[in-house]
Amino acid sequence: MNRETSPSLLCGVRVLDLSTVFMGPYAAQILAEWGADVIKVEAPGGDQIRGVGDIANAGVGPVFVNANRGKRSVALDLKTDAGRDVLHSLVRGADLLIHNVRPSAAVRLGITWEDLRAVNPRLVLCAFRGYGAGGPYADRPAYDDVIQAASGVASAQAAAGGEPGYWRSAASDKVMGIYGAAAACAALRAREADDTGRAVEIPMFEGMASFMLLDRQGGWLSDPPTGPTGYPRTDSPHRRPYATQDGHLAVMMYADKHWTAFFDLIGRPELAEDPRFRDIGARTRHINELYGLLADEMATRTSAEWSTILERADIPHGPVNTIEDLFSDPQLTATQFFHTVEQPGLGPVRLARCPIDSTTSRRPPKPAPLLGQHTREVLADAGYPAQQISDLLAAGVVRAAQQT
Repeated sequence: MNRETSPSLLCGVRVLDLSTVFMGPYAAQILAEWGADVIKVEAPGGDQIRGVGDIANAGVGPVFVNANRGKRSVALDLKTDAGRDVLHSLVRGADLLIHNVRPSAAVRLGITWEDLRAVNPRLVLCAFRGYGAGGPYADRPAYDDVIQAASGVASAQAAAGGEPGYWRSAASDKVMGIYGAAAACAALRAREADDTGRAVEIPMFEGMASFMLLDRQGGWLSDPPTGPTGYPRTDSPHRRPYATQDGHLAVMMYADKHWTAFFDLIGRPELAEDPRFRDIGARTRHINELYGLLADEMATRTSAEWSTILERADIPHGPVNTIEDLFSDPQLTATQFFHTVEQPGLGPVRLARCPIDSTTSRRPPKPAPLLGQHTREVLADAGYPAQQISDLLAAGVVRAAQQT
């Protein structure tokens, strides 16, 4: 089967993406990569993330491109009655609507679950929130840094000593975007049972709290607690890329066979029977001693020497790449991970393909839309005659990109 011509995973699914910035757009972009027809509905001024890193002043900065590639754009003023009427026309033909509007604003804009299911009872609504409904924080604004702090991410970075810190990535947004894409697919699947829509809430705080507790709940799994929270392996101050004679190397030994092989490599096979290192429980309790030993040994050879012997022993290891290194990485090159695409407003850009591989998913990535690039096209698809579209444009209810 030709993966570039066969039906995609979400072929025939139409998504209205009313979300902005990172989280919701990333979820919708994943759905677009899987073959959904994603229509990005933006305010007349556009998603504010268009301006981040936009050195060409074209409204398509790098973050926007990566979070919105493969979508179509409609610029629509939802603060007007006519704009909401247009949205309802689009909702009638949609399978899924995504937004990250706070509950009070959703009421004002007429995009609550009650509003939308009255228009299309089969619609699935995915509402991204900072905090879950029913709690005292439900209508608070939230961004990635706030959620990293609230969910324990920032404090976890100080577990080995030092000040709390954020991951150097909008990780909460991206993690919750993936959660949201999965939830959307699950809700669409559930709809098949009764042909009735669903409302799904994706709260950042609760989602990231769950994410962090997976490996950091520790003794607080029991009620009452039997020990501290945390995960000793990831809290060790020696857990970092290891300095070699000429650089750094990542090494991750976990299973008994890895450590036994490593102890043999360094000429100390007896350590495999040392009570401190005999099994995973003992190694976890004595992780600082073990990782300190590893750090000392790594400093005795070059990175190339270690790579050769670790490869031979089948011990997980790898280089410490910069972001720039990714564009020439042999694995990514061999799997045709990057594609050069003509991006409106910018020219040729390099985009990563969908990382999920299936018999139907490996297609070259598509560019991101200019603001309002597809307004006329989408409204025509929804049944609007040309004159009515022109009237809406003239009234400022919708906006269309200048065609070049």
